Amino acid sequence: MASTFDKLETRGTLTKTKRFRPGDQPGKANHLVKLPKGAKPVTVSLSPKEQVAWRMFGKFVQARRGENPELEDNLLKAHIKLRPEEYLAVAWMNTTFAAVGSVVAAFALAIFLFILRIDIFSLLIFLGLVAALPIFFSYMYYFGLPVGYKGKPRSRAKKRGTKIDKRISGAMSFISAMASADVPVDVIFKELSKQTVYGEVAREAEWITRDTELLGLDILSAIRKAAQRSPSSKFQDFLQGVVTTSTSGGQLKPYFLVKAEQFEKEDRLEMRKKMETLGMLAESFVTVVVAFPLFLVVIMAIMALISKGSSGSVLVLLYVVVALMIPLSQFGFIFVIWNMEQEA
Repeated sequence: MASTFDKLETRGTLTKTKRFRPGDQPGKANHLVKLPKGAKPVTVSLSPKEQVAWRMFGKFVQARRGENPELEDNLLKAHIKLRPEEYLAVAWMNTTFAAVGSVVAAFALAIFLFILRIDIFSLLIFLGLVAALPIFFSYMYYFGLPVGYKGKPRSRAKKRGTKIDKRISGAMSFISAMASADVPVDVIFKELSKQTVYGEVAREAEWITRDTELLGLDILSAIRKAAQRSPSSKFQDFLQGVVTTSTSGGQLKPYFLVKAEQFEKEDRLEMRKKMETLGMLAESFVTVVVAFPLFLVVIMAIMALISKGSSGSVLVLLYVVVALMIPLSQFGFIFVIWNMEQEA
């Protein structure tokens, strides 16, 4: 009885074995990959700047760096083609060069101010500010604050996740259309990777195709790995649903159709929220930028005419409102609306 059950393929082994089409030989461990004529292996090489950074700070980073899976995960999600050691070496080099350059510039300016006979106290304060601020801003840019050096990869991964969420509704429509024609899952992701109109979703599908065709993984294992490294929670949920539906014996065609309808509804709700936000901003613009400054200018002009003693201060406030407050408020609304358009 036990030998009979041993011959059956369990759920765990199903997700680890590769599916073979009719005519393939499942006994072979390796498979032949046919590349286009004239194709050559491509290696991801470091740029000259990255090579210099690795020569200068590679040993230093390796000696001081501990295990940091979060940084490695963020680099993978951000598609930064650097190892954590190489990324930290580049960051250390940039920060060191910025620090040295700021100190040299501070000494040069200090000598110039000393020639002009500036007092020593002011000279030291100026020297400290000029030397410290570039170091601080360079550290903040390359390592990120307040989350340390993991800030930049995490930020880029978050931007990639936002781009994936933008295109996922259209990609789901493409996937559901392909599934309605009974196209296999691996072929669906391969065709999706060729559609550059879907942006980062196509790049995620390209990595799935790379895992199946070049690394020899089965499609479920490739999809599971893609779900782990994807920066988009929506795309992760979709890929995990594909694996769960396949391993539980469900049908993928209804799942794809349901997901396409779900993402389409979510897009409509998101668009409705943005339209309501734009309507609120339009009302606020009329109130804050148009009506309020107009009433304020009229009131201040009347006050300047009535009060003879404080007319000078009222005129100064009037100049501040007209030359500073109104343009800054307009630019603020323009920036907010532009930022919303970038996220849309």
